[in-house]
Amino acid sequence: MLADISGVDAIYIVTGYTDMRKSIDGLCAIIQEQFPERENANALYLFCGRKCDRIKAILKEPDGIVMIYKRLTAQGRYRWPRDRAEVRDLSWREFDWLMSGIDIDQPKAIKIPSVCG
Repeated sequence: MLADISGVDAIYIVTGYTDMRKSIDGLCAIIQEQFPERENANALYLFCGRKCDRIKAILKEPDGIVMIYKRLTAQGRYRWPRDRAEVRDLSWREFDWLMSGIDIDQPKAIKIPSVCG
């Protein structure tokens, strides 16, 4: 299905400023450079520009590559990590927060334990 992100294995943030004029090929080159070991994975890669009001995403599907573009129409900015040391996998909850313009590092959010005990 075209751009069905519910089946991805991982969501990655590409930190730093991305030139939002880049097309699919330009963004895929960044993925190959920054994520060589994960480049062919079933993953969603997120990019943000200098203004922090728009996001581009690259989704690799078995038969092609999809670019998704979102621009905030309300006043506000995405809280985007800028340091490479902050690169990490995102949970679906963090992804939802990010897409809503909420900081993904919620100090008061309830952490789900990995093992019940």
